[in-house]
Amino acid sequence: MNSNRTDKPNDQMAAIGIGAMIVFIALILVAAVAAAVIIQTAEKLQQNAQTAGDDTADNMAGKVMINSVFVDTATAGDDYLLFVTMAPGSEPTPTASVSFQLFCDNGAVEGDTGEMTWTQMSGAAVGAGGLEPGTPYQVIIAAEGGDDCSADAVDDDDGEATLFIHVANGGTTYENLVVDDDSAGAIVV
Repeated sequence: MNSNRTDKPNDQMAAIGIGAMIVFIALILVAAVAAAVIIQTAEKLQQNAQTAGDDTADNMAGKVMINSVFVDTATAGDDYLLFVTMAPGSEPTPTASVSFQLFCDNGAVEGDTGEMTWTQMSGAAVGAGGLEPGTPYQVIIAAEGGDDCSADAVDDDDGEATLFIHVANGGTTYENLVVDDDSAGAIVV
């Protein structure tokens, strides 16, 4: 008859089981730490994405969209007449929060409410609520300041100027103005 005999005493068999249990607990702890790091990273990425999305929505929704630009007929080639609307999803925007910068070979002209004349396309004045989304407006931009970026001056130079329209706490719109003809009513964009 064959008998099974072990050469190890019984107390050493228990030591192997305890060692395996310690390794198992260590693996669980490592997995828990790794899971916590992954969860924390995912939460941080979600917060960054939310912030970026909100900022993008503010910049896109709170800006002026330029439909067309002409040489203003009232000033005979000095100013620009823009036809604009607020971007879809915009909130009412006071005209005082809109400013512009005009860059040309002669330098730059910067202006705010004093150099911009706003009216609705219907001819009515802009209401107390400011610029409403979906309502078309016309705005006259005074292009002479410390430097001269009027249609006359731009046409005499290289014929190009860059217009930036800024909305406080909103977005910025830019348009390249190409002045081939500085006569009143000539299209620029």
